[in-house]
Amino acid sequence: MKEFLKKKNVIFSWKRYGIDALSAMAQGLFASLLIGTIISTLGSQLNIEVLVTIGNYAKASTGAAMAVSIGYALQSPPLVLFSLASVGMATNEIAGAGGPLAVLLIAIVAAECGKLVSKETKIDIIVTPFVTTVVGIALALVFAPMIGTVASSIGQTIMWATELQPFLMGIIVSVVVGICLTLPISSAAICAALSLTGLAGGAAVAGCCAQMIGFAVMSFKENGWGGFFAQGIGTSMLQMANIIKNPKIWLPPIIASAITGPISTCVFKMEMNGAAISSGMGTCGLVGQIGVYTGWLQDGIQIGAMQWLSLILISFVLPAVLTWLIALVFRKKGWIKENDLKLDL
Repeated sequence: MKEFLKKKNVIFSWKRYGIDALSAMAQGLFASLLIGTIISTLGSQLNIEVLVTIGNYAKASTGAAMAVSIGYALQSPPLVLFSLASVGMATNEIAGAGGPLAVLLIAIVAAECGKLVSKETKIDIIVTPFVTTVVGIALALVFAPMIGTVASSIGQTIMWATELQPFLMGIIVSVVVGICLTLPISSAAICAALSLTGLAGGAAVAGCCAQMIGFAVMSFKENGWGGFFAQGIGTSMLQMANIIKNPKIWLPPIIASAITGPISTCVFKMEMNGAAISSGMGTCGLVGQIGVYTGWLQDGIQIGAMQWLSLILISFVLPAVLTWLIALVFRKKGWIKENDLKLDL
């Protein structure tokens, strides 16, 4: 059995399912729901109807895009990969608000089952898509509603708790999601899976920005403008190798996120009501900020100076200033040494 599974490239591991598949799902979400939201918002703001239509079609492909992305991460054969489109569409629709988590779990099972039968018969062109599709959609019909309800309930509980205890939950959500962003897992996919929006979504944006802008600013001495933009609008995950060498370099952005999170929830009451994936993106391509902005539009908020001030302070100014000051203390104490933050760019 082990030899057969190895031959079929079916590998049961946390990395493959919890990191590779989850990260791929986030890319699928980005290439469908998120980019569709951006395009349709741009169209509505500029009064260009064709952009609204294009954006709506992109958003409609969300389930298929997620499932195919997951199949790609699992190195599925072509017939399995293409069959996952219908599995993803069905699962996402059935699961409702918990669609991303349901698609992740069910697409993994469907893909692995499809891989097991791939090229094992002379009528592979029928057997492989049949097994992949039937297994996937059958599982969706049975389990997707439950998975969707659980994911949605967890997300609703987090958002309810944040409304009830904005200070404490502002810290927890900001720190945890920010840490997930820097770790080699997808904070964006986690936020999408839990449909994390509202005040909790704003705290998540704050935590992610603290990591990205924080690392960009505190490592400017070592990495210059190239490193600044690579981390500030790219990803703080670039620092993981350095964090493993000296975990103390992670503390300034984490401490900064513990400060900006409750400022976001208690002082500015900043909400992220765009696509939930935006809550876990921070300043990556300015997606977090675009998500907050699209949320303002969807909620019919009169956008004034206070909204822009809160977004700029939480996203850029406070993470930069706080992390730089904390890192300065760490450098003076010798906890962060020369080139501890150096990237191999």
